[in-house]
Amino acid sequence: MSDPNNTGPRPKIIAIANQKGGVGKTTTAINLGTALAAVGKSVLLIDIDPQGNASTGLGIEASKRTLTTYDLLLSEVKVEDVVCETQVPKLLVAPATTDLSSADIEMAESDTRATRLRSILRGPELEPFNLDYVLIDCPPSLNLLTVNAMVAAHSVLVPLQTEFFALEGLSQLMLSIREVRQTINPELRIEGVVLTMYDARNNLSRQVEEDVRDNLGELVFSTIIPRNVRLSEAPSFAMPALLYDHTSKGSIAYQKLAAELLRRHSDKKTRKPAVKA
Repeated sequence: MSDPNNTGPRPKIIAIANQKGGVGKTTTAINLGTALAAVGKSVLLIDIDPQGNASTGLGIEASKRTLTTYDLLLSEVKVEDVVCETQVPKLLVAPATTDLSSADIEMAESDTRATRLRSILRGPELEPFNLDYVLIDCPPSLNLLTVNAMVAAHSVLVPLQTEFFALEGLSQLMLSIREVRQTINPELRIEGVVLTMYDARNNLSRQVEEDVRDNLGELVFSTIIPRNVRLSEAPSFAMPALLYDHTSKGSIAYQKLAAELLRRHSDKKTRKPAVKA
């Protein structure tokens, strides 16, 4: 499982990260995972955000999260005991609770503090699941949990809100990815940047898109995620937008994003599936 281009053994591990909150990170994790599952890919979503919003958004009630990613990282529990089925066929989730809030402190003194998730996701425990993709929903900070995700992942997908300061926080994330690649995980790459919460009626959104594409080029996905009421409503019904209303503009956009992601991974001749930071 060492090939970052997914040409070798499965699964491909993608961390979905941005240290800024409210950019559509969890929405992207849930709906990209659902869209990949809808076209027959086996997907496991690892929720390592203490808020547990991805778990809630996939219908996993707090009372049913007996074992969570906290236990996975800090106790001797098996992956199969943590993973839950969701209402989406072929989409599994390892849920999170607020217990994860203390994980940084509890792991801080350990020699394996940065590699715990990697040893789990790159080890033999996942083989029985026969996964194509593992998506990691990171917390909105560059803490030890996010570092664990980057060390475990083959690539990082960055949701970027189309707002005035969109690029300002991105530089620190890029530096963190580069540092992880240079020290622990040499195969780590940028999967791509996906523009979120886009309002085509807003001149600012169009200007930000132009600015981001000028600066980042092919790193930016062609697919844009619009600002969409259905995407905002779906979590309150504990389901992905693709189940809540698959005809909405937001749902269609995530289906297109999944198709573009798969196309990047399969088209080896004309482009690389992940671009070096």
